Amino acid sequence: MLVNPVSGGGGAPRAVAQVVPLLEAAGAPVVVVPTRSAEHARDEVAAACAADEVVVAAGGDGMLASVAGPVVDAGGTLGIVPSGRGNDFARMLGLVGTRAEPPAVARTLLEAEPEAVDVIRVQGARHGDERVVLGSLYAGVDSLASELVDGARRLPAVLQYPYAAVRALLTYRPGEVVVTVDGVEHRHRAYTVVVANSGYYGKGMRIAPAADLRDGLLDVVVLPAGSRWGMVRRLPRVYDGTHVDLPEVVVLRGAEVRVEAGRPGEEGPVAYGDGELLGPLPRTARVAPGGLRVLVGAPADGTFD
Repeated sequence: MLVNPVSGGGGAPRAVAQVVPLLEAAGAPVVVVPTRSAEHARDEVAAACAADEVVVAAGGDGMLASVAGPVVDAGGTLGIVPSGRGNDFARMLGLVGTRAEPPAVARTLLEAEPEAVDVIRVQGARHGDERVVLGSLYAGVDSLASELVDGARRLPAVLQYPYAAVRALLTYRPGEVVVTVDGVEHRHRAYTVVVANSGYYGKGMRIAPAADLRDGLLDVVVLPAGSRWGMVRRLPRVYDGTHVDLPEVVVLRGAEVRVEAGRPGEEGPVAYGDGELLGPLPRTARVAPGGLRVLVGAPADGTFD
């Protein structure tokens, strides 16, 4: 069980302290490993998968992002103790609310059969610059919001993401981007382009409401440039997914998506994946159908016994 010691403002270690005794009481041996770095996490995942052990990630989306790639590459199985600030991938899997409480988490880890879900393989311009992304790749105003949210930890957790989103919308300057979906090019002057495997990002924003982790496709959502205050007024619609009903919002689907700056020589916005910095554009996202085995299937009701 890999735990980010600072995830969720210390919520991950607290969650682990509650879940581990339940697992051990049921006879499941558990080794808890606080992660020191992404490299350390990769080494621990490789060792666990080689021993045919389940890798459990305790933390938020950033923690899952650092663990998922090595698990996918090793053909292992991932369990989740959702305990970060965002928990958007866990939300997509239904592992929130009562299912994020320690007895339900323990029951899922003990009883669930592995299910195969899609992941995204994101390739940068340089050889070897490849990452596995679980939820979404994005470039634009939400990239700026991801930077800002890391500086908003002094605020109450419930305010951090809305604060970052509004401040980013008021300061970001949209630019031209080229989005190529399965070989078909689309040009837009956009606030953001989101390439989504999961429907959620930004702590519960339902950015791609039709996204499905098992359909072998990526959902692309383009929010075109427009009035700043108009974007701020429409921001609440992203939480329930009704923004895609607006005529100006572009929704595309495909198995391979390339996002690049619209003007030659420009880098455009930096790209983020699952809340983590990936780097400059261009980025090519390819869906890997059923690329990750994850424990999600235990019932949500009932008590652990």
